[in-house]
Amino acid sequence: MSITKLTRSAIIGAALSVTALFSAGIAQDAAARELRMGLITPPTHVWTKVAQRMAEKLPAATGGELSIAIFPGGQLGVEQEMFQQMSSGLLDSGLMTAAITSLRAPAMQGWFTPYLFADVSAAAAAADTNGARHMLAQLDQAGLIGLGFTFAGQRHILMKGAAAAGPGDLSRKKMRIVPFPAMKTWWEAIGAVPTPVNLTEVYQGLQSGLLDGIDIDLDALVGLKFDEVADGLTITNHMPFPAVLVVNRTTWESLSDENQTAYLDVAREALAWGTEQQIAAERFNLAALQGKLDIVTIDDGADLFAEANQAVRDSFAGDPIIQTFLAEVEGE
Repeated sequence: MSITKLTRSAIIGAALSVTALFSAGIAQDAAARELRMGLITPPTHVWTKVAQRMAEKLPAATGGELSIAIFPGGQLGVEQEMFQQMSSGLLDSGLMTAAITSLRAPAMQGWFTPYLFADVSAAAAAADTNGARHMLAQLDQAGLIGLGFTFAGQRHILMKGAAAAGPGDLSRKKMRIVPFPAMKTWWEAIGAVPTPVNLTEVYQGLQSGLLDGIDIDLDALVGLKFDEVADGLTITNHMPFPAVLVVNRTTWESLSDENQTAYLDVAREALAWGTEQQIAAERFNLAALQGKLDIVTIDDGADLFAEANQAVRDSFAGDPIIQTFLAEVEGE
């Protein structure tokens, strides 16, 4: 064989090898799929850490076929906007507050029954009830899949001025709420002025006086540094604050059975991990606020806020899923 023919053969062989490698690379890239997940919480919040844990574990669990891109801190908009993005297929999933999720699955409001749970551990245990599972199933009607719950801390009352000692200190006060019926009902029954404001705008709202206070968990309070613009914290433990892992139905059904199983396994582990982290964080977050805020603890909130508590329960009277949930939690 001549040198020319040998050279030409070598060049063709090398080109074919490169083409094969390139084609394999394309096939590998095509097999890898990135799923987008949105959250309202900042990077320091336990829910964002749950999402990060899922993102770390999912590629290995799916043999590199799936990954997750996380967009925390409301980068994709407020939760209502992210739900619209999920409904249209622009967003694959979100770790969403059960509060805003309840606008699509009304039975989710059962979680916000005042003084139903003493702490995060008690609330987390209720995630395994039939009522809680029916709440997740109710998302089907919105074209969404609910895969499970994780928890932030119990809700407390943070005031720009002095800490509230009871309902009388909250009368006519502008309190930032998450805009859904159960919370609005509770605050109105107390005599406050429930004021929907995006979480990202609360710091400025407290600073400017637009808000007199906020219904808040300690993890968000510490992470968003609201102690810099507020003076008084009342430890009320008046309701839990779950998050729901929500996935677009089309996205979910497009996954293979194997990848659905892997995703669900990773999700359940991360959600449970997040709850355990939050149980421990409750103590540390409160300790971090000592000396920064005037802190008052209310131990008899079920009695002190009895009228408002009953108003919320009355608003649920016609919801069979919530009634099943309450009966299971209260052992009736």
